[in-house]
Amino acid sequence: MTAIFQSRLPYSEADRRPGPGIAPLDPTEWLVQDDAFAGQMATRERLLAERRDDVLALRPEGEAAAVELLDEVLGFLATAPGYAVGDGEVQRPDGVTVAVDRADPMGTLGRLVQEDFCLLQKPEGAAEHVLTGAVLCFPSAWTLAQKIGHPLLRIHLPVKEYDADLGRRVQRLFDGIQPGRPLWRFNWLPTDDENLYRPKLEFADKIRRPGLPYLRSERQTLWRLPQSRAVVFGIHTYLVKWPQEA
Repeated sequence: MTAIFQSRLPYSEADRRPGPGIAPLDPTEWLVQDDAFAGQMATRERLLAERRDDVLALRPEGEAAAVELLDEVLGFLATAPGYAVGDGEVQRPDGVTVAVDRADPMGTLGRLVQEDFCLLQKPEGAAEHVLTGAVLCFPSAWTLAQKIGHPLLRIHLPVKEYDADLGRRVQRLFDGIQPGRPLWRFNWLPTDDENLYRPKLEFADKIRRPGLPYLRSERQTLWRLPQSRAVVFGIHTYLVKWPQEA
């Protein structure tokens, strides 16, 4: 399969912030397009058709939030460049028309935009948000089936840096997110893997070597849904050829 690369990143390593690296996000910049749009969307279509159970999950308690998220995205796309939102369908910038299926909100979302979405909700009386739904076509070294239905601390169990103290800080962050005031951050991962679909089982060894030829980066957003109060974790995946010094 031909690798799909962006020509550049919209930020640099110098833009990285200490700690979690969270910053306010202009709501008009929630969802973005780039020069890999057509290739990434074709890959998403294929994964949703051929590996749906691997890239999509929705628990019953997440269904209302998923429909609310679909409505929020449709509202955003109504003024997004290249999109035409009609009655029951959306034409994407690559010319593909997607039927809006409210009985399959996460599947529809996965075909509309480059972003992956994870729904996180805090059950009444619970201490943490729980992953109740996701469309995750481009996982970066994790597997949706092992995370769905679990709270944040359990989701990050293989991450050594994500201890109880960091977990409390992240939970306070999630509790404080307000509708209309989204947040964002990005990560930075040199790699030799050009595959966008890159799941990994928990506790499998991570291989890190110097001089890797690619850079994978996720533009991650946090968006509060006003009705369900779910937090939407959005992931826009970039993969670029990594310049090497001679």
